[in-house]
Amino acid sequence: MKFGKRLQQQIQESLPDWRDKFLSYKNLKKLLKLIASTPPLLNGSLEYLKVEAEFVYLLNNEIEKLNAFFVEQEEDFIIRHKELQHRIQSVIDAWGPNGTHPSETDYKEEMGKTRKEIVNFHGEMVLLVNYSNINYTGLAKILKKYDKRTGGLLRLPFIQKVLKQPFFTTDLVSKLIKECENTIDAVFPVVEEEEGKKEGREAIRVTGEGIFRNTVAALLNMQEMRSGSSTYSHYSLPPLSLPDADIIQSFQLNSPIPIL
Repeated sequence: MKFGKRLQQQIQESLPDWRDKFLSYKNLKKLLKLIASTPPLLNGSLEYLKVEAEFVYLLNNEIEKLNAFFVEQEEDFIIRHKELQHRIQSVIDAWGPNGTHPSETDYKEEMGKTRKEIVNFHGEMVLLVNYSNINYTGLAKILKKYDKRTGGLLRLPFIQKVLKQPFFTTDLVSKLIKECENTIDAVFPVVEEEEGKKEGREAIRVTGEGIFRNTVAALLNMQEMRSGSSTYSHYSLPPLSLPDADIIQSFQLNSPIPIL
């Protein structure tokens, strides 16, 4: 699949509020085509330099757009992570076995609601890591096309710049993802195998109409994009190190939605 189509697919499979926050790959391609179609003798003309400057200007604006959105989401995730941790502790303190008002019914009900929120929260964070990956890949590809078609040397300096940008740095989000998974393991352990399978299916089904399908698509996309290949270079994303293989497998096995 060509990258432009892959990007459009990822945009459609993302959250509705995110869809205008992705790289304007199509607009960059249009400008690049205009630059590359300029006759060689006119490369130094005012018109050529104007279009080239417009291309670089758009690149910088796109990087700023990606950074602004990524940082906003990252800050929101930090707050929501703390709120969820506080909510879990509040439920335990109130309705848990040693709580102020012990109630197995209330405890299970509130923990069930919280677990659903954690599953959705985890999914959104995975989508943000995918957002970083797909947009970085788009920038790397358009810069490669620029150098190849114009004989210019924009790729290396821009990639060096991108590697230092907030949207590319996913360490904090990856840490929150891991903490979220640890919370699920610690707070919602599988006591009985059959019961655990049932609860697992229910926990996943609740997200089927919302973020679930998008999360699975993002995980599969990251796995494909970051797998080793014969075209791997120092511009490529490193192989995926997140422990997502088991997550993908369990989602596919339990999902009521076919993964096409």
